[in-house]
Amino acid sequence: MAPTSETLTAERILEVTEEVLRRHGPAKATVVDVARALGVSHGSVYRHFRTKAALRQAVSKRWLDRTTGVLAEIVTAPELEPEARVREWLAALFAAKRRKASDDPELFATYSVLAAEAAETVVSEHLAELTGQLTDIVRAGVDAGAFSVEDPATTAGALFGATARFHDPNYARTWEQPDVEKDFEAVVDLLVRGLRARD
Repeated sequence: MAPTSETLTAERILEVTEEVLRRHGPAKATVVDVARALGVSHGSVYRHFRTKAALRQAVSKRWLDRTTGVLAEIVTAPELEPEARVREWLAALFAAKRRKASDDPELFATYSVLAAEAAETVVSEHLAELTGQLTDIVRAGVDAGAFSVEDPATTAGALFGATARFHDPNYARTWEQPDVEKDFEAVVDLLVRGLRARD
């Protein structure tokens, strides 16, 4: 491939890395493959990402950030009451994970491998960001008098853990089962009832 005429940026490298991962999978994809697809030397890629591991972590973070960006809008949605905000946030998380698994199963499988590699860094940061968003929602509900909980962060962690079946990639095979939506609604109903302020 002829050298690209556009400026080589970290974002462009990540876009192409995603394409290469989709084609070759995480076991076979190399920095040389990425460089070849970009029409540059592998040294040009290494100028932006010092190691293969750094490149793989960055592309994993980019993929995970797509989910947190959508969810962040729900956290601050002024038109939603606290209970509706919890429901919307959990539903959006489930929908985002399902969409990733069903729309591009090869890439989803690839990122499951990359996420396992990056569990100590990128994934733990992603999970902290998600539970942080949920904490903000619960805290807003407490402040509004809608929720009765003592520790919003602990409660958010419990909500996140209780709904793991609907967002943890380890459960992806169950997300297309016939009653999964009904199961999701039942779990969320139960959790939201537990949040409500007592009279």
